[in-house]
Amino acid sequence: MLMKTPETMTDVTPPDEGVPVSARIRERIRAARKRFHANDNIADFIEPGELERLIDEVAEKMQGVFDSLVIDTEHDHNTAGTARRIAKMYLTEVFKGRYVKAPAVTEFPNVEHLNELMIIGPITVRSACSHHFVPIIGKMWIGVLPNERTNVIGLSKYARLAEWVMSRPQIQEEAIIQFADLIQELTAPDGLAIVMEATHYCMAWRGVKDTDSKMTNSVMRGVFLKDPNLRREFLSLIPRN
Repeated sequence: MLMKTPETMTDVTPPDEGVPVSARIRERIRAARKRFHANDNIADFIEPGELERLIDEVAEKMQGVFDSLVIDTEHDHNTAGTARRIAKMYLTEVFKGRYVKAPAVTEFPNVEHLNELMIIGPITVRSACSHHFVPIIGKMWIGVLPNERTNVIGLSKYARLAEWVMSRPQIQEEAIIQFADLIQELTAPDGLAIVMEATHYCMAWRGVKDTDSKMTNSVMRGVFLKDPNLRREFLSLIPRN
């Protein structure tokens, strides 16, 4: 497309004409010397309107995947439009945590100087294995030991923040650390403990096809790391199967 500038009335081609939106986003990230791994949030580098254009770009490339899989989407009513549905699902649902900013979290001062163990959970978590893009679904429990300077956040905010972090291609070991870092930064407690237990469909749906095994891991920070009695109390209060 050619444009006329008022000053010169000469033909000028926009500098990004024909450049995929993904390339423009990528260049911004690189210029900022930031990384864009599968489990990174890149919302700061996406401009208004670009997410919709990114859906269009992913849908077009996903259609190429269907073509290479030799699926006749033109005549198969079940897969007609599936490429776009997948693109929209990835960018606005299952991987939404990459493309939107963190949910707003209202913090309250610890007026009553609460300093007893609080346990939040189980929170249902849904993620996807970054090796095969198949679901990781499980539960998470959070233990917080506040102090008088700790910021208090609403219970529902823990679930919203967990969804934001987990809605990205992940491996469980890194996901739980990302979440712990976020809660630590927001609340600054004396102690933080997180346990996550999940089924990995890269094992249940493919590979060994073991539908019963689960992965459980934990992160212990502050006094939970130093005090075995507190750690034991937290683990004993988690109502796991």
